[in-house]
Amino acid sequence: MSDRMEIRHATEDDGCLRWVMAVPLGILHLLAAGLCYSAWTIRPSGAWDKDAYGAITLLCFLTIAVSVIALVITVAPPTVRRAMGPWWLAPSLIISVLATVRWIMGA
Repeated sequence: MSDRMEIRHATEDDGCLRWVMAVPLGILHLLAAGLCYSAWTIRPSGAWDKDAYGAITLLCFLTIAVSVIALVITVAPPTVRRAMGPWWLAPSLIISVLATVRWIMGA
């Protein structure tokens, strides 16, 4: 009987934890997506435009850094990993791959 009560309490706590962690993770995902979008929309004027290439590199690096922070927040604490589920890893991974592709193409 006490096992059922503990399971029910754990499930109720996970619901609250989902809401508490969804806000910062959502903000980090939106920030990473905005940085990645900016990196993809910058168009250098020519091969001589070192400032544009530098901005692309910086934005891609920042995108990957913010995505890694979101991944660490999602994966590191076991309670968060259990509560949030594996699909919260997808936005960070996809955005990181897009930033890496742009970084390779832009350099």
